[in-house]
Amino acid sequence: MDRFERFSFAMFEASRCWHKLADEELNKVGLKGAYATYLTTLFQYPDGITAAELSKKCIKDKADTSRAVNLFEKKGIVIKSDNSYRCKIKLTPLGEEIANTIKLRAQKAVECAGKNMSEQEREIFYNSLESIVRNLKKLSKEGIPTE
Repeated sequence: MDRFERFSFAMFEASRCWHKLADEELNKVGLKGAYATYLTTLFQYPDGITAAELSKKCIKDKADTSRAVNLFEKKGIVIKSDNSYRCKIKLTPLGEEIANTIKLRAQKAVECAGKNMSEQEREIFYNSLESIVRNLKKLSKEGIPTE
């Protein structure tokens, strides 16, 4: 297997497993796993953030963010400061409880996933992964060199 296949398959499988775990956790409260990112991001902003900020931080399109926020509002997970487009979205106590549980479960999953790694290996891994992501972002903007 060449480097491209190894990288692609590993990233795909990691993503697939992560989404499966998120689904299992959020299904317990009647939500889809795809909403984990929104909840954990909102949890970081106790004073609330706008839908545009949430969309940007979660790397999601505005339509998806809007659907998620509307669902959260119907379920009593978030409240809006008003009905304007630029209003702040804030977790309710129920939302904070769900988001904190998801955050703790995600931390446990990451801990278990890296259980065979030393701290030094973990640091090298994250530095390498962050470098790869930076380079891929640059390539996605500028294109793959022809030479």
